[in-house]
Amino acid sequence: MVDKKKKLSVRRLNRIAAMQFLYAWEINAGSDLNKQIFEFFNTLERDRTFYEFAEYLLQGAIPELSFLDQVIREIAVNWKFDRIAKIDLAILRLATYELKFCREIPPVVTVNEAIELGKMFSQADSKRFINGILDKLIKQLDRPSRQASSQ
Repeated sequence: MVDKKKKLSVRRLNRIAAMQFLYAWEINAGSDLNKQIFEFFNTLERDRTFYEFAEYLLQGAIPELSFLDQVIREIAVNWKFDRIAKIDLAILRLATYELKFCREIPPVVTVNEAIELGKMFSQADSKRFINGILDKLIKQLDRPSRQASSQ
């Protein structure tokens, strides 16, 4: 699914790893998050320190899953939550976490990254679904969409 010829940024590779973990967590959530994260990153091809950004995202997003799911439910009014493809849900959770909690990342960057993950790992039309949900969410934010915020 990932085009081996195209060089992906460190942040993109970290988002891919975080999305994959969130997908796996949805299927088999455990009681020891730190242990599962440790084991997951040890299975990847690069050194664990390479994935610091992914771990930062996961350590923040997983404790907030109920909140993130509620935000997604409120925006996806015409969709049954349990019918959202699990890979799309993992992408949406990750992006929603970034938009709500990672003010140092410009919102448009988060949305673009989520759309790219959808193109890489989901169905052809999922990019429109992901974009639609995140576009509504970005309009609810209390900050500019094209720049990072220090607050």
